[in-house]
Amino acid sequence: MFKLLLVSLLSVFAIASSGGASTASGIPDITMTWVGIAALIIFVIGYYFVAMEEKYHIDKAKPALLTGTFLFMLIAFYYALNGMDMDLVHTQAQHLILEIAEIFFFLFVAMTYIESMIHMGVFDKLKYNLVSKGYTYKKLFWVTGILAFFISPIADNLTTALILSTVLITIERENKLFLIPGAINIVVAANAGGAWSPFGDITTLMAWTAGKGAFSDFLFLFPASILGYLVTAVLLSKVVPNTVPDFDVTTEKKPELMIGANVVIGLGVFTIFCAVMSHQVLHLPAMWGMMFGLALLKIYSYRLKKVHNTEFNVFGAMAKIENNTLLFFFGILAAVGALYFIGWLALAAVVYDPHVLGPTWSNIGVGFLSAIVDNVPVMSAVLKANPDMVHAQWMLVTLTAGVGGSLISFGSAAGVGVMGKLPGVYTFGAHMKYAWTILIGYVVSVAVWYGQFIVLGIGA
Repeated sequence: MFKLLLVSLLSVFAIASSGGASTASGIPDITMTWVGIAALIIFVIGYYFVAMEEKYHIDKAKPALLTGTFLFMLIAFYYALNGMDMDLVHTQAQHLILEIAEIFFFLFVAMTYIESMIHMGVFDKLKYNLVSKGYTYKKLFWVTGILAFFISPIADNLTTALILSTVLITIERENKLFLIPGAINIVVAANAGGAWSPFGDITTLMAWTAGKGAFSDFLFLFPASILGYLVTAVLLSKVVPNTVPDFDVTTEKKPELMIGANVVIGLGVFTIFCAVMSHQVLHLPAMWGMMFGLALLKIYSYRLKKVHNTEFNVFGAMAKIENNTLLFFFGILAAVGALYFIGWLALAAVVYDPHVLGPTWSNIGVGFLSAIVDNVPVMSAVLKANPDMVHAQWMLVTLTAGVGGSLISFGSAAGVGVMGKLPGVYTFGAHMKYAWTILIGYVVSVAVWYGQFIVLGIGA
């Protein structure tokens, strides 16, 4: 599989070396200029420091933000130096800001709700209910994973991962033999669960809104998603202790929910519903519904203060948000947007040519590329290139872009979110130690797709 990715990249460079006047969208292709080569080198260096966060003790947001902002400034300098159309730079930057803002504010509201529920004792209560039943670490591993897989298609993979990782850290804060496999399990489950639902993952949502399949078409990816996840989960569970967490139900005080906690939970669910309806019915960005839900939360907090004189303050919850996670997203999406603007991502479409790799192997390679670059811009590049593929192949790239993001800790929104919730525990190095289990699950997912769509013709 890694040889496949190498061949894909070599093919891209081979085509790039032949040159090209402009991209399909009319943007000048400057890949083989000094700024194109420099941008690629800077991106690789920045990516290296993001990946080596644990080694150098540099927060991943710092190299990501520096790389993303600097690359666009470098491109603008090149355009100005060569007397090129500066309006293109301005327009592309505006489009990128809009794309980032949608994700940024979506995350902002989701994190605010999670911090609000933490403050109101929701997760302490959930932890007590789980641990007081006498479940072992291994049973808790399976419970959180299964919940993540089936909540993700309804909520979305990022929100699901944030919620379940919060539950994980409230159950146990020290035992890494449970925390690391448990965190990986949640990320894999959330991404796999989101892959078969049109609004379970951003990449799936992009494919759906681009008209690459009807709502029901994506449901046919369920077998490939769940079987691939279960294989990874079984392998991961082998290293999880079968002991019971240190918890004495007779001495531990049963946590009580704050007044209004159940309403806040209900508002959180309604906010997700608003996000879906905003996009599907009102044709507004999903974050619009999320911001509406935030407004409702602020109004309700005002009522709690006036009627019950509670200590709940939405601004207090906002202050506890992992801002480094938000800044990391801004930086990495800006960096990838710069590579697309230069022309590097558009060149990847050449591998879909039957004389190079063809759709199947290219779509499998997309999964690996999603893990390295981030599945959102990779899927965006594929949709913009719009290679000539049959329906089954569009379902495959939807599957691989979603599931493939789990191969590296920050290859998906869910992974980045969990890294922010478990700093120093769920890291790039910790994830890569068990990446082989995810790779096996990825292969199983692709094999199931092939048997179902190509051999049996089910869903094709």
